[in-house]
Amino acid sequence: MTPSDEILDIVDENDEVIGQAPRGEATARGLRHRCVFIEARDAGGRVFVHRRTPTKLVFPSRYDMFVGGVVGAGESYDEAALREAEEELGVSGLPEPEPLFRFLYAGAGHTWWSAVYQVRCELPVVPQAEEVAWHAFLDDGELERRLGEWAWVPDGLEAYRRLREFRSV
Repeated sequence: MTPSDEILDIVDENDEVIGQAPRGEATARGLRHRCVFIEARDAGGRVFVHRRTPTKLVFPSRYDMFVGGVVGAGESYDEAALREAEEELGVSGLPEPEPLFRFLYAGAGHTWWSAVYQVRCELPVVPQAEEVAWHAFLDDGELERRLGEWAWVPDGLEAYRRLREFRSV
């Protein structure tokens, strides 16, 4: 099965399931579905940052400060957060990511309910080659400096903006 064939729950503006569709169809038609964003920090508190591969269905070759992805049909946000974090970081035995907040992302023909998490990853990472073209752990100052220099995924930038607001309250 290719990523485009993965079945997703399609949701309404209240995050209630109203149907299902293959990922490729959901993307092509702009159908609202669910995604998870996990901020992964190493033992030193640095953030895992990566550049997506050019083969990604959405936002290829862009930088992201979150690991994550779509929530499969029938899967909970929490289940997807742990699965996606372990897959993208290339680890097993990661602590369960801590849920922080949810928001509705809408932009550039895409819309999804987004659940934002944080997790500490003290394991050596071996990022998933199909997902991650480059990676590094950056301290907060370096990440902030790169925001204006690198081409970032727009949904990740929105999640990052909201995360900063969430933490400043």
